[in-house]
Order: sequence, then C-alpha cells, then structure tokens
Amino acid sequence: MSGIVIAIDAGTTGIRSAAVDQAGNIISFSYREFTQHFPNPGWVEHDANEIWQTTLTTLQELSAQVDEPVAAIGITNQRETVVAWDRSTGEPLHNAIVWQDRRTAARCRALDEAGHLEMVRRRTGLVLDPYFSGTKIAWLFDEGGVPTENTAVGTIDTWLIWKLTGGAVHATEPSNASRTLLFDIDEMAFNQELCDALGVPMHVLPDVSTTSGRFGTTTSDCPFGAGIPISGAAGDQQSALFGQACFSPGDAKNTYGTGSFVLMNLGSQRPAPTEGLLTSVAWTMPGQAPTYCAEGAIFVTGAAVQWLRDGLNVIGEAAELEPLALQCDDTGGVMFVPALTGLGSPWWDPNARGTIVGITRGTGRPELARAVIEAMVFQTRDVVEAMGASAATTIGRLRVDGGASVMDTLCQMQADQLGVTVERPVNQQTTVMGAAFLAGIAEDFWGSPADAQAAWQLQESFAPNASVDRSTGYANWQRAVDRSLAWASE
Repeated sequence: MSGIVIAIDAGTTGIRSAAVDQAGNIISFSYREFTQHFPNPGWVEHDANEIWQTTLTTLQELSAQVDEPVAAIGITNQRETVVAWDRSTGEPLHNAIVWQDRRTAARCRALDEAGHLEMVRRRTGLVLDPYFSGTKIAWLFDEGGVPTENTAVGTIDTWLIWKLTGGAVHATEPSNASRTLLFDIDEMAFNQELCDALGVPMHVLPDVSTTSGRFGTTTSDCPFGAGIPISGAAGDQQSALFGQACFSPGDAKNTYGTGSFVLMNLGSQRPAPTEGLLTSVAWTMPGQAPTYCAEGAIFVTGAAVQWLRDGLNVIGEAAELEPLALQCDDTGGVMFVPALTGLGSPWWDPNARGTIVGITRGTGRPELARAVIEAMVFQTRDVVEAMGASAATTIGRLRVDGGASVMDTLCQMQADQLGVTVERPVNQQTTVMGAAFLAGIAEDFWGSPADAQAAWQLQESFAPNASVDRSTGYANWQRAVDRSLAWASE
C-alpha cells in the first residue's frame, strides 16, 4: 500500500507532526512550541486554542512538504492535562490545566484523609496525587468557574479529536483514560464511584474507544483535507512503549522528555498495586485483552534543562548541557534534586521542592550541569529499584528515547547505575512512531505490531561498567532527596 500515516505528537512544550512511510521512516516533520503559563506558584496552564492553532500550523507546514495520500492520522499527547470547552461553540472555558500543575495537592490530601485511597488504588492503579486529571477536572467546576451544563471535558487527545472532526466526536482511549483517577482499569470504563468521590459529573466525560481503531474522520479544516481517518491515539508514554517495540512482558523503556517515564509491559494480567509505582493501561486493540504497564513517573528531567536555560541562563541552548558537564570529572559533591513541581515515583510528595546541596566555593557551571544529568540518572534508578522490589518486574535491559537520550554521558551513567544494558534506537522519535503504528494498523496500512518490531533498529548499546562505584553517589542522592521532601506546607 502506498501513502503515509500522519502522527501528531502534542507534547508539553510543543507540537510535532510527522509523516511516516510504510517502511517506518519519518520522511518529513514540522515542530512548533507554544506558550507556558504560570499564573501562581505551582500552577501550570496552556491555552487550548493555541495548542489547536499550533497543531494546524504544523500540519500546514507538513502538507507543503509531502504529496502522498494519507491513510490515517494518529495522535499522541501529554497525559493528564485537561481541557473544558463549550459543546455548542467549541470554545475553551478555562486554560488547560497541565499535568505538572500542583494546585490540587490539598484536595488530594483531603481525599486520602477521607479514606478514598484504597478504593482509588484498587480501581485505577494510581495514587491520589495532583498529577492526575480527576482533581483538576473537579477544580475547574468547583473553583475555575466552569459550568457543568453543556460542557465537554477531555485530555489533549480528546480536544484534538474534537477539533479535527469538527465537534462530531468526543472520545478518548484507555491509555489516557486510565490516567484520570476516574477510570476503572478492570472494567475498562469510567466509574461512578470514582466520579462521585472526586466530584466530577460523568456526563462531561468522553466516550472510550480502543487505542488502535477509528475515532472519526477529519473535516475540511484539516490541511490534508476531509475524510481522513483518525485511527489511533495514546498517551505519550504508552505510545513510546509501543514505538520502542516493547511488546513482551518485562520489556521496558524510559523516555527522557519534560519528565522521565519508565514503563514496563506487564502483559494482559493486571497486577496488584505496587508501592511507589503506577499501573495503567498500555493499549487496547480490537478483539484483544488490554495490555497493562507498570510506570514510574518522574516529573522533572528535561524541564530542569529548560530551567537552566531560561531561568538561570547557565546554558544558551539544551545542546550545550553535555559539553559543559564534561568540563568536570564529577560534581564535587553537588546534588541537585529537581523537585520543581514536587516528586513523583517512588516518593509521591507534592510538597517536595527543588534542592541543591553540597555547594562549595569551587562549584561552577560545569558542576551544576553535571548534577542535572546525574539527577536524571538517579531518579530513574529510584524507579527501577521500586520495580525490582515488586514481584516479576525485573528489567533485563532498558530502551531509551527522548531529547536527553542523545547524550552518551547520560546513557552510560544510566547503564552504570542500573547495572543493565541501555539501548538507544536509530529512530528516537518513538512517541511519534507509536502513534503512527497504532493508527496505521487500524487501517491495514501495516498488518500487525510485528511491523513496528521490524522497523526498530539499534543505534548504540551501553553496557554497565562493573568498576563504577554504584553506592556512594546514590547514597548521597538519597540524602539530598530527604532534604527536599515536605519542604512546602502546601
């Protein structure tokens, strides 16, 4: 079959739209950033209309670059970020509340104190944390001035599907729905008990379709034209797991993006909740049992690089981080805990705050840059240690992707700290590839996930260095984390 599949990767800081051919090659792409809004300390918002307009811009630029028939469109998105809009006008009723936002920390604590945690863990596989969508949705209605009547709510995949179909389809799929605190991952449906506990009316929520399957078709507003099937959607981390061809239980990947997310395929058997980790739906295919995944969510990795660039002017661009860090052999004892929006797995402390310890008169820009890279490595080890403490979750190797994975220094440090081989693929746009394959499989552009496996190619493998001391640096990291915990009262 000739033609291409279009993948829209709606990330936290920008939109990437890409054209993928049948051999699994990205033949063209367009990327644009959009504005980050910080109205209060700990609050993070996006303009949903700007996200849509940015998406249109990337599609317009892409359509000017390629002249092939489009078999399908796939969407992958920043998870947990929520939008509320008017069903009649399609206009957002409030800025989107981003997954990093911590404004509902007190609400989550109240739900815990009211005894809801056990039920939430059992039904959703998640924890009560402001990271997830449910308390954000409740805040929109209770404090954000959003009316409950004639209102549609959804994550970014739902928002883009609505816009691409001209308001004809209000839908999501299980990998995104399972991150809302409102979705029972055994029943595979939004749950009334969960909605009642969090104070979210069920009628505002979208329908739930399969991850790989047709949601609807585009209108003429789409730069590629009307009638194109939108046939796949997945949360960005699950999409990367698919794009990394982690199709067997025990296969694992880490995406070093704005945050870092370690996911491991658990197969079709959902395990009991594991302390410090999350259980989510990885994907669903028509006529098949759902695939589950264990996840450790790290809130800030690449965002720390952005902070060094934009907040402190330590670097002029992200590519300067590794060369700067290599100007020193070690950090001189400096530890940076990037709890800029609290700490995720395995700590789950929304009141943790960023901490830099061990500074001396000799500390300079190189040491701080190296400490930022080490923080990415140590946070990943925290998650993998938690996975290793649970039954049948031993990781034999780790496949990596995301912006920071281009750094050989990071990959080698990661292998040394984990004691397992780290594999980096030739095509590191695995989130894009997951969305493309999920959509293309639904429309028979590709026959099965085996085509994704065939398209995956190894660029470089990093074996652990047995002579590296794995204990001292990690022990100091844990001491630094202890100092960051519970720093803020709210």
